[in-house]
Amino acid sequence: MEDLGEAVHVWDRVSPNFEISAIMKFIPQSPVIFFENVDGYNVRVVGNICATRRRICLALETTPDKLYDVILDAMRQPKQPKIVDDSPVKEVIEEPRLSKIPILKHFEGDAGPYITSAIISARSPDGTIENVSVHRLLMLDEKRLAIRLVPRHLFRLWSMAKECKRDLDVAIAIGVHPAVLLAASCSPPFGVSEYNVANKMLKDNFALIKCEKVEAYAPAESEIILEGKISHSEEALEGPFADITGTYDAQRFQPVVEVVNVMHREDYIYQALLPAGPEHILLMGLPREAAIYDAVSRVVPSVKGVNLSIGGCGWLHAVISINKQTDGDAKNALLAAFASHPSLKHAIVVDSDIDIFNPVEVEWSIATRFQAEEDLIIIRNARGSTLDPSADMETGLTTKVGVDATCPLKVQKGKFEKAKIPITEKAAKVIENLRHVCAKNF
Repeated sequence: MEDLGEAVHVWDRVSPNFEISAIMKFIPQSPVIFFENVDGYNVRVVGNICATRRRICLALETTPDKLYDVILDAMRQPKQPKIVDDSPVKEVIEEPRLSKIPILKHFEGDAGPYITSAIISARSPDGTIENVSVHRLLMLDEKRLAIRLVPRHLFRLWSMAKECKRDLDVAIAIGVHPAVLLAASCSPPFGVSEYNVANKMLKDNFALIKCEKVEAYAPAESEIILEGKISHSEEALEGPFADITGTYDAQRFQPVVEVVNVMHREDYIYQALLPAGPEHILLMGLPREAAIYDAVSRVVPSVKGVNLSIGGCGWLHAVISINKQTDGDAKNALLAAFASHPSLKHAIVVDSDIDIFNPVEVEWSIATRFQAEEDLIIIRNARGSTLDPSADMETGLTTKVGVDATCPLKVQKGKFEKAKIPITEKAAKVIENLRHVCAKNF
């Protein structure tokens, strides 16, 4: 990233309370940003590692047009990584003192400092099932964290341990390869380890180490690893926390993690991830985009692309581009999208001539190609997202809307065609020069 001019360094002394998060939020273009002088710490902080699609593609050694294939192939053909005995993350092994780590407080209404970039791995009590996922962790004191557990795979492993009246051993790894973060954000079937998904993404060049004091594994290349146990009996009040929608999630009693050991590199870098920032949105959204792409491809002959939009929090709104062959294709695509991503609230299907990443073009398509009486789908009382503050607080039910903004096939020729201006070589050069001038001056 340094070589490509995508990294910047902040040498001013900044606080982990609000100042780092403010800079990450308001700096334009989302570069990889190093904070070299963190007030009260001898640890550097880095953010925005996965803040652009281009950066994630570079990390996975692929291109944007092949990114979904890489994700889907890794989910379908996971490969177990090797286990190594030693790694730089074992350079320092010490008793836990969480206040030594520059854990950020991001937003003014947050309950406290939160770890947001960690992947948490755990195994079932009999050791046969492994899960790796991303969860927010609220610092309670020097040795305890509150973990937000939604009813998914880690919650299921914790419930299994709880039934045996046992704590669940976990490895909490911070500062890992983007492929590991992306894999941990995927949802393969229960029983498929996301470590295996990451290893497939990394072409079998990924290794794990066994933890020192808990029965769990962590990426060998981690910057820092917290070994812990999710209590089967102790809970603490967790939240408020500003989640992906940029609104505060509710307070709940959640399980407590007791940290029993810390391993880290001698000169480790703490990875920060800004809630509701572009990195958060991409890591959560990309695996769902791939799922939508896969599902829609099964009902429509040709899918050009999927965008879980920034304005839709990378979670609630999708724009899907297809090459339509019959007038029912767009509606089938909408239904497939809602089925593949249950949190999806609003979906728009457009023709392949529309840039799904350009909101002006998408809105133009709705303005010129959509008639609500014929092209609108409304699904009432459907399961929605717990992250949506407008959904029913008790049931989680929501109303979903699908918009078919594609051209009808049997229409007057040229009626829905976008008007074009031929661009000569001379005009192209002038336009390019003016872009540089405008970017510099305005």
